[in-house]
Amino acid sequence: MIELKNIVKIFNAGTVNETQLFNDFSLTVKKGEFLSVVGSNGSGKTTLLNIISGTLPVNSGDVLLDAENITKLPEYMRARKIGRVFQNPSVGTVPDMTISENLSLALNKGKPYLFKFAVNKRLKDQFKEIVFQLGLGLEDKMEVPVGLLSGGQRQALSLIMSTLTPVDLLLLDEHTAALDPRTAEIIMQLTDKVVKEKQLTVIMVTHNLRYAVQYGNRLIMMDKGNIVIDRSGTDKQNTTVEDVLAVFNNISIECGN
Repeated sequence: MIELKNIVKIFNAGTVNETQLFNDFSLTVKKGEFLSVVGSNGSGKTTLLNIISGTLPVNSGDVLLDAENITKLPEYMRARKIGRVFQNPSVGTVPDMTISENLSLALNKGKPYLFKFAVNKRLKDQFKEIVFQLGLGLEDKMEVPVGLLSGGQRQALSLIMSTLTPVDLLLLDEHTAALDPRTAEIIMQLTDKVVKEKQLTVIMVTHNLRYAVQYGNRLIMMDKGNIVIDRSGTDKQNTTVEDVLAVFNNISIECGN
């Protein structure tokens, strides 16, 4: 379970450009929930993920993961329990290293890393079986530098790498936005499969309203650092893209857009 309690986040504090995004913001995501987060640019979606992952510090408030206060933990320590897949397929992998080497890096996350022992035959066979299940033909490219793969293949690999070791929380940061529609569909189906098989707790930020409605068991919409929609269970199941779009359009009208 992830909890944000009374979060305050101010950008450019003490300057003429000071902006307060979160003011006493709280959110609880239960263990096993798949939460989709939608909202316009600047609504706080990615800032939310950055606060949870430790990329951004908070001005006040607490971040708790499984009841442990991680507010002051640096990003690299949180990464032992939190996986993240970014919008850019290049971010989650090392382009000059092979698929096997990238998977080995992910497997050794948070451990002392001795490269010469990293990829033995047993691990290569294990990794080959893992990527075979993706159905993307990567099992025949284990020694190919990841930088030569397509964006979709790299994003699929990033997803697998982020969950290769047990994680308490998976953050998906618009992870299909840079992909063509067909590849995005494949990645979303793969995401759903991985989440269900590993029974993960997930927060997915997306601009794709259909994905937000179709996947997961809870949906929130954010606007200016506030939650304006929060639907789960039957309410979430009965929510349509048109329902979410109507709220989004009303917010835009109120803002004069």
